Amino acid sequence: ADLNLQQRANCQYPIKSHKIPALSTKVLTRDPKEAKFNNSFNYRRVIGKLLYLEKSTRPEIAFAVHQCARFCNDPRHSHGEAVKRIGRYLAGTADKGMYLRPSAASFDCWVDASHASDWNRISAADDPATAKSRMGYVISFAGCPLLWASKMQTEIALSSTEAKYIALSQAMREIITLLALMKEAEEMKLPIIPLPPQVHCKLFEDNSGAIEIAKVPKMRPRTKHLNVKYHHFRSFVLDGTVSVHQVSTTEQIADIFTKALNEELFEKHRLAIMGW
Repeated sequence: ADLNLQQRANCQYPIKSHKIPALSTKVLTRDPKEAKFNNSFNYRRVIGKLLYLEKSTRPEIAFAVHQCARFCNDPRHSHGEAVKRIGRYLAGTADKGMYLRPSAASFDCWVDASHASDWNRISAADDPATAKSRMGYVISFAGCPLLWASKMQTEIALSSTEAKYIALSQAMREIITLLALMKEAEEMKLPIIPLPPQVHCKLFEDNSGAIEIAKVPKMRPRTKHLNVKYHHFRSFVLDGTVSVHQVSTTEQIADIFTKALNEELFEKHRLAIMGW
């Protein structure tokens, strides 16, 4: 309603829907030379509603929404058009949600990062944040999505391996809390599911360098600065509570949280997460 989509959908010429919420060929940037947003709708209010929707039942729009949310203070024309595109995508999938099909699996975590994916030579001087990497992860329990995120990393990673390892560490902070909660529930003999699985977690990464750092407790000159802040979860890897597995880039479903994908990949990863 905020985007006037419902009103237009009842007209003789209904609104055109989109199959993906963000263009894979365009990265939103903070360009002060671009025309300002014309305030055809309340940008900040719409973003707030989209963030609520994304965190509740529509994780597949997380990247698109977070990309637009970065420009709430000074939206430009391209940002307004990107928000409208999300609205048109939702208008075409208004009858969809999240299909939950519980299985006997325990915790699984798919995590990925895109190194400096928003960097742009033209706008880099006006927006240093383009040097930061975007990370995303989805944590599932019993085969059902439980927690997901698409966000910019708080510091600048110097390589793709470092960006992905930071993402791995950030996702593990969520996992460790969930593992502790599950262990406590098992100790109290709470009937969480009929056959409680063994408490463990599998993390799926598509970068061999990040996996090696996580598994092998050896310092390297290029990664020694990661020691204090991001090696905190190695004990969980060493004792077998957490296992790290490599997946191919095309099978990395967390990719949907780190960049705008083409229609084929988007629908493939949406099916794995959402069930449709």
